[in-house]
Amino acid sequence: QVDLVESGGGLVQAGGSLRLSCAASSRAFNYYPMGWFRQAPGQERVLVAAISGITDATSYADSVKGRFTISRDYAKNRVYLQMNSLKPEDTAVYYCAAKRGTTYDTWGQGTQVTVSS
Repeated sequence: QVDLVESGGGLVQAGGSLRLSCAASSRAFNYYPMGWFRQAPGQERVLVAAISGITDATSYADSVKGRFTISRDYAKNRVYLQMNSLKPEDTAVYYCAAKRGTTYDTWGQGTQVTVSS
């Protein structure tokens, strides 16, 4: 069973937009804090956006603040990452993750985002 499945990645020109989607396998994920991470080649995986499980409080890395928006649809068991004004440095594999314990411990397989200049 795959708990989290990302989609929506692709190739886009600088300044463009993409919306990533993370589909969870059960309603239980609606109660967990969720995050979007990214990992560029040769770099560590970093958290870019997070959303809490009940209050929907959000937080963002400084590098994406004002350009990315994380949201969740409780009816569809999905978490989204709307990415606007994309830059070449946003190129990475993007991962959805759930914090079922004290850390993010459930991961999707990742989706590639490539931003051309």
